[in-house]
Amino acid sequence: MVRLSRNPLDLRFPAVEHATPEGLLAIGGDLSTERLLEAYRHGIFPWYSEGQPILWWSPDPRTVLFPQRLHVSRSLKRSLRPGRFTVTFDQCFETVVQHCAGPRTQYPEGGTWITPAMLEAYAALHQKDHAHSVETWQGDQLVGGLYGVAIGGAFFAESMFTKVDDASKVALVCLVRQLHAWGFPIIDCQQSSPHVLRLGAEEIPRHVYIEHVARAVTCPGRAGRWKLD
Repeated sequence: MVRLSRNPLDLRFPAVEHATPEGLLAIGGDLSTERLLEAYRHGIFPWYSEGQPILWWSPDPRTVLFPQRLHVSRSLKRSLRPGRFTVTFDQCFETVVQHCAGPRTQYPEGGTWITPAMLEAYAALHQKDHAHSVETWQGDQLVGGLYGVAIGGAFFAESMFTKVDDASKVALVCLVRQLHAWGFPIIDCQQSSPHVLRLGAEEIPRHVYIEHVARAVTCPGRAGRWKLD
């Protein structure tokens, strides 16, 4: 296992081919904005629990969603009709991340990988317009959302939460449609789940994913805070 340097001038990661079969690539380093951006550009992301060292991952295969292949079910289309939800971008980033870190009914034993250090790191990315949130509202109540990192024309989805049926799905659909309109060619979903697969995500070999990301991060991005067209 490769241990990363904490030297801010040494941001190198090992080649993703050196990851374990589970996808674990490296350990240590820090969560500086520069290191996080370097990781994402190469298809690597941090994922660890409180009390663990920083763990860096690049699984194979990788789950991605090509915006033009988005699939919206008939029932979800009903939830997307005007009147049920309102969707915004970048209105309350840290609140969305805090909700994503909150207790989940599917994990009754508790725990989260979004540690205080992770929240601080992604808030710093947001301040530099590299991380963005999508919020789903009912009236003035925040009922769902997601956040992720954008580099060039690549969006790396990190986590989502929902308090009302379909709220997070509506956030993701609105994001995918907007990214498609802006010319983003790929959304990284990291790992597979029934939720994203039903929306059209697919698993591809890691080496193919890396090729897509290498092209996408050189595309023109979307500067500043985001707004839904």
